[in-house]
Amino acid sequence: MLQSIRDRSRSWGAKILVGAVVVTMALFGVESLVGLLGSDGEEVASVNGEPITRQQLELEVQRAIRSGQVPPEQERQLRAQMLDALITDRLLTQYAEEGGLHLSEAQLDALIVGLPEFQDGEGRFDRDLFRNRLASAGFTPLSFRQQLRQDMKRRQLQQGLAASEFSLESEQERLAALQRQARTFRHHALVPADLEGEIEVSDAELRDYYEAHAEDYQRPEQVRLAYVVLDRQAMAEDLEVEEEALREAWRAEASDADRRVSHIMVTFGDERTREEAEARLETVKSRLAEGEAFADLAAEFSDDGSTAGAGGDLGVISRGFFGEAFEEAAFALREGQVSDIVETDNGLHLIQVTELDRPAFDEARDRLARQVALERVRDAFNDKAQRLIDESFAAEDLASVADGLGLELQVSDWVGRDGAEGVLAEPGVMRQAFSPDVLEEGFNSEVVELDEDRRLVLRVRDHREATTLPLEEVRDQVAAAVTAQKTREALQARADEMLAALRRGESLGLDWQRVEGLSRQGEADLAPAVVEAAFRLPHPEADDTVYGRADVGERVVLIALEEVTPGEPNAQIESFVANMAERLRAQAAVTGLLTHLREQAEITRP
Repeated sequence: MLQSIRDRSRSWGAKILVGAVVVTMALFGVESLVGLLGSDGEEVASVNGEPITRQQLELEVQRAIRSGQVPPEQERQLRAQMLDALITDRLLTQYAEEGGLHLSEAQLDALIVGLPEFQDGEGRFDRDLFRNRLASAGFTPLSFRQQLRQDMKRRQLQQGLAASEFSLESEQERLAALQRQARTFRHHALVPADLEGEIEVSDAELRDYYEAHAEDYQRPEQVRLAYVVLDRQAMAEDLEVEEEALREAWRAEASDADRRVSHIMVTFGDERTREEAEARLETVKSRLAEGEAFADLAAEFSDDGSTAGAGGDLGVISRGFFGEAFEEAAFALREGQVSDIVETDNGLHLIQVTELDRPAFDEARDRLARQVALERVRDAFNDKAQRLIDESFAAEDLASVADGLGLELQVSDWVGRDGAEGVLAEPGVMRQAFSPDVLEEGFNSEVVELDEDRRLVLRVRDHREATTLPLEEVRDQVAAAVTAQKTREALQARADEMLAALRRGESLGLDWQRVEGLSRQGEADLAPAVVEAAFRLPHPEADDTVYGRADVGERVVLIALEEVTPGEPNAQIESFVANMAERLRAQAAVTGLLTHLREQAEITRP
């Protein structure tokens, strides 16, 4: 069979390896492709009129979890971050497409074939590795191809911006010299205890600070919410699943599990008739029944020259890869079984399943228990979801709805449009809370579909407008801020007095700590601000000492720079720093573009 496929191919190029393989390898089934390529679904954001649907958001969340980037228990907290990432990607993609950036099919083919993630130990494209790695990340071949095209357009854009940034040779040399530099200095920290007397704050200072920083003490418009969550997974957790049901589910998975298969193919036409081909395979069947090995018979009888020497092994296959007749026979077999004679366009076949690509029962037990339980509560969940829609629409409160459906009525603290946490922070929830019907008319909200397993309804219990909190309510916070500011200013003033005395040559009897020959990469038990300040001071002349200071939280650190040495060249570090400088330039360009795009774009989100 594989030889016939190859014979019909024009070349071994990337077009065959990926174009043919990707398009025909419907690895995940029609439902998956329809789900990925369909555009229906609740809109959770819009970027310049282009919607981002809940389905797209959920796909990215699940891919992040399946790829191991995020643990499953953080799934719900992940959604806001993923939505922001989708908005950023959409902005860059739109800008790239408006600019005419293009990636041809041939370029995509070559790129996929050349990715080391999809290559075997000999550097060749491996379709099994390709399929498995895509599956683990939640992609179909077609959706991966589409995603890769967009990613490469964004990369083209970013690389173009990076290429427009450069540094002169003199700048690179200066950077290298600064990087090699080492400094010897002393330091002494002033702390609040070094100040004479207590810091006192007057009422006038409180009022002045409060009025100057009124924006820091504003409270946004807020609501207190009552809400109920219908959670299918929570319903499933309360359900016990018997052992036999788990084993039955495990056995049922075998019918759809990927499998490793071998075949013996006998062609007919020019060299033999169909009857002769069938008789040849009947002979094979008889010898199999007598105990001969399938692999040995494949080597002797199979006309598929590409697999006969390997015992007829076709590798691991998925549904949709071969023709209907071959697939029906292969996926009806259990491990070790051999099919009856199967006819395809290539000839007649005997098929053997040599391995099922599925976990052992004990490894799959917990997952199967959740899966079976979720399936068993599906109807009850759908029934409750419909009742939640009907009863919350008609009810004049939410408590009766919760009681009728056996749900917990939960109550939030004060939350604003942007300050919610947990389930209330998920897309669409606060939009409902501040909708006119809910906020002004006092109705229950529409049912919010958080994901396929959860539904939420909320009701506003209390509402308060945005306001600047009165001074008396935030007096302690203002007093703490004023005290911290005055303490910092007093320490800075004391430090400046001491620096002036030191520059006059006075010895203040300070308990200096010494740092010898510290480089920019050197390790020191010092706050970064102290090291940065030490390297910002000008070079001392002759035996002079240069003094300065650094503000570090509630401390002010005096610095006495004694010596600056050029340091030893280090090609590796200097190359790294030069590359990092170029990356920072490029990053600044991309960040600037994104800031501009966000300012100019029409972005709507919950």
